[in-house]
Amino acid sequence: MIGGFRCRVCGATTDVATVHSWRCPRASPADRHHVFDIVTTTVPAPPGALGDNPFVVFRESLAFDAFAAAHGMTPAAREALIIETDELVAAVAGTGFQISPFRRNAGLSDALGFTAEGGIWVKDETAQVAGSHKARHLFTILLHLRAAELLRLAPGPRPPLAISSCGNAALAAATLAAAVSWPIKVFVPPTANPAVLARLHTLDAEVVTCPRRADDPPGDPCVHRFREALAIGALPFVVQGPENVWSLDGCRTLGWELAGDFAQLDRHIDRLIVQVGAGSMGTSVGMGLAEAGCRVPIDTVQTQGCAPLARAWDRLGPPHDADAAAGRWAELMWPWEREPHSLADGILDDETYDWLGVVEQMARSGGQPIVAAEADVVRAAELAQTVSGIDVSPTGAAGLAGVIADRSTLRDDDQVAVIFSGVRR
Repeated sequence: MIGGFRCRVCGATTDVATVHSWRCPRASPADRHHVFDIVTTTVPAPPGALGDNPFVVFRESLAFDAFAAAHGMTPAAREALIIETDELVAAVAGTGFQISPFRRNAGLSDALGFTAEGGIWVKDETAQVAGSHKARHLFTILLHLRAAELLRLAPGPRPPLAISSCGNAALAAATLAAAVSWPIKVFVPPTANPAVLARLHTLDAEVVTCPRRADDPPGDPCVHRFREALAIGALPFVVQGPENVWSLDGCRTLGWELAGDFAQLDRHIDRLIVQVGAGSMGTSVGMGLAEAGCRVPIDTVQTQGCAPLARAWDRLGPPHDADAAAGRWAELMWPWEREPHSLADGILDDETYDWLGVVEQMARSGGQPIVAAEADVVRAAELAQTVSGIDVSPTGAAGLAGVIADRSTLRDDDQVAVIFSGVRR
């Protein structure tokens, strides 16, 4: 059960029953250095069988469920809304939400010199809705929106949804919006993948190209245009916790699944290595593992072409206390000065927006950031495409680049988990 939301920076709280409670009420265009934490009061249920809808399996631990319950929606009605919305999504995406497979990948394990007692274990999200984990983040936002409509808590015409993304998050957002016929604006860079743009248009998304302007402040121009849209009434349908805390709620299901996956193995997993762009997956997965009582060390991966998280971690120094870091946001986390570049272009966020959550999860678990050389990113993509048997993108395989970069510190019989998320397009 969810007790509500509390800002890690200023301590402001918001009740879970609040409609459209996206961000800290003290956040403003002049002061964006605020981020909500989800205050939890219960441990999640164990996962069901492979293929079960995780949002049904873990319903009672979701913020959506607590929100709807606070407004009188019965347990049966809350579950029915999840199932109905999932069916609408499946009609557009070709699949509904499912608990994804977790298996030892023999090809990758052999290629990287691990013994039969060790190896690479892959949580494969490439068959998830829209081909990645991103839809998990967005589904609980959508459930909140639909529940508010059904309960007549948000009357009037639907304001447009908005997201800044050029890849998996954009596709996930447009897919979910199309499923419920909700208008959406997607803010993309001029370099966006033509195949992604074509799919966005097919899903009836309004695509807004955002070149860098001479008068723009530092940071991603897509984020600047996205925030301008919010200022005139659009709703944040995003995967960044500071912009919408509900995005962290949905992806905790991935952490809870991993905790169940790890518990079923004969040997413990020695490390989980997670790719980081905005940082929401690392934060959400870490939260889910912690809530399930799982203590596997969590390492994060960024590339040499854009590594603001590792920079902040190094400047913060031991013991890497996230609460202490919250008061030093401006001196620890700022936009990457150079033009970000990497084959893993989906993790090139100028800032690690959810950096406080990621720092907390690394420090709690005994993990650390890894900065992968571009050669490691390229090799990870090549191995993923040639020996893994999974059709994953270079961004989706970036966790493997962290294994390659850190291979000399890993024992041959270590068991290392990675998340493959983002089908190759």
